[in-house]
Amino acid sequence: MTRPSIILLPALLAALPLSACISFGAAPPPSLLTLTPAVSLPIGETTSSATAPTIAISVPSFPQALATTRVPVKTSETSIAYVKDAQWSEPPARLFARLLADTIAAKTGRVVLGGAQALGDQGARLSGELRNFGADEASGDAIVSYEAVLKRGDGDGFEKRRFEAREPTGAISATSVGPALNRAANRVAADVAAWIGR
Repeated sequence: MTRPSIILLPALLAALPLSACISFGAAPPPSLLTLTPAVSLPIGETTSSATAPTIAISVPSFPQALATTRVPVKTSETSIAYVKDAQWSEPPARLFARLLADTIAAKTGRVVLGGAQALGDQGARLSGELRNFGADEASGDAIVSYEAVLKRGDGDGFEKRRFEAREPTGAISATSVGPALNRAANRVAADVAAWIGR
């Protein structure tokens, strides 16, 4: 019974030095970017759909350039690159949906529903496409563009509106692009909340 173990041991020992040479992906950046809402409900505050209108917010769709945690930079009309060492903590569309939810709840008083909570609810529904969420090399701006689709109630039609905010980044870098995108995303979220209203 011990003989196979003795035969395998030299093979395992020979493979051991190779493990130090193998890399499974690029090294992570020193820190990850996230979005922080400018406004949110106070900790411990309770909201109820019995006394306030509801809204369900979907994670927006997005173009292929945003199907990554990296930050795109438009370098010409037909090409993009990515900011070196800048990476989101999770996909930007998900971060933006959470920012929208926090902002809309704080500014409108609506109860924000998600997932299974929204099934069968007759309240408003917000969906859309996150069209830009990166930087523009020519202008040096961070740009957030969101094309929103709103259904205000069960029997109402759909409303559609495009929102955009630009914030200067200075030199486009991992340290400058995150704060600029955070400011632009908060401006868009505030504009969407004002459009939705109470």
